[in-house]
Amino acid sequence: MTTLSPQGKRALDDFVAQTEAAKKIPGFVFGVANLDEEIYFQAGGTHTFDDIFSGEITPDSVFWVCSQTKLIAALAALKLVDQGKITFDTPVSDYLPEFRNPVVVDKTSTQKTTFKPAKTTVTLKHLLNFSSGLFYPVVREDLFGLSEGYSSKEMHQAQDPTKAFFRIITGELPAVPLKFEPGTDFVYGWSSDVLGFIVEKVSGQTLEQFCKEHIFGPLGMKSSFHLTPELRRRAVSLAFREEDGSLSPWDNQVNIIEQDANKVRLYLGGVGMYTSMRDYLKLLQHIMQINVGRPVANPILSKEIVNGMFVPALTERGEKSLSEFAMMEGTQWSTALAVVTQDVPKRRRKGSAFWGGWAGTAGFMDPTTGIAVVFGVQVAPTRDIEVQTVWSKFEAVLYSALNGTSAKL
Repeated sequence: MTTLSPQGKRALDDFVAQTEAAKKIPGFVFGVANLDEEIYFQAGGTHTFDDIFSGEITPDSVFWVCSQTKLIAALAALKLVDQGKITFDTPVSDYLPEFRNPVVVDKTSTQKTTFKPAKTTVTLKHLLNFSSGLFYPVVREDLFGLSEGYSSKEMHQAQDPTKAFFRIITGELPAVPLKFEPGTDFVYGWSSDVLGFIVEKVSGQTLEQFCKEHIFGPLGMKSSFHLTPELRRRAVSLAFREEDGSLSPWDNQVNIIEQDANKVRLYLGGVGMYTSMRDYLKLLQHIMQINVGRPVANPILSKEIVNGMFVPALTERGEKSLSEFAMMEGTQWSTALAVVTQDVPKRRRKGSAFWGGWAGTAGFMDPTTGIAVVFGVQVAPTRDIEVQTVWSKFEAVLYSALNGTSAKL
């Protein structure tokens, strides 16, 4: 069993202290679990950047995990597959008429583009591995914020919020636009949100209700798509990185999702969840336990389905596109997460499944080493270089701190 050496724990504690003192990133948490237990969890900083009166961050502080929600949407859809209610080959158009006649566009940078009817039916499998062709807009008014399909407040007020969402992403085009023929490539986009809509159609529940019953509840997670008063009290505020590199408190500098719990009526499987990173770590540990056949109480999925979450499912062309997007060579996507197909020196091993969020949260499962790891921080705009540097260094310090035959490279 992989554990931390005493000197390794001191090295991690020193790194946390150094990171907090440097103030290059706002408040943060790091957490690690093996198959049996949480072996490390530390926090640094305050809930609001440079505001001592906002309270110190704790392991139970709440983060908007943005695209780490995508795993949750995948798990919900995979639960329906496990239950035999849908299959990987189920056409999306069986539940969402918007997918009866999608179009493949020649340009994703503008809606003033030529297009042709898609020849291939979009299926559940295509949504799960991001080979559906659904893409996020490349050019928009707010380059550093979230695009309108996420940031629109009006769609939550619409009579049918799902239809309002599809009107936004379709725009002037005659049908839902795709970047390529489904199944042929990878593109980051609305796939997880559509997964959530399918879960709602099949189950007759909202995505929030379904996840509480089948994912959050069984694991004792307090996670939600609503930033409730209880969660808001523990929430870490966003910080904004200015052009000069300094950090400022959040003041709606860029567009983000609707965060008023009383107004949210569209549950966005691609971006909409709030959780503590400790709860997210609990979920990752649970998945790893199922993956290796460990008996667990209230397993959320079958071993067969979970095993598939670590198996590459993209074409060679798709792997190339994802590797460029993730800036990590040899990156694949399974039915739920990105998967590394080669060891990362002094860090995660081949077969690790991972992803992160727009505001800087991240996490991965390394089955070879037998650990799950989470990192929480809240910074916009996305892909903050200081955040990425700290996360990479933490991972390297962690792997040098581990005891266990699989921990060293």
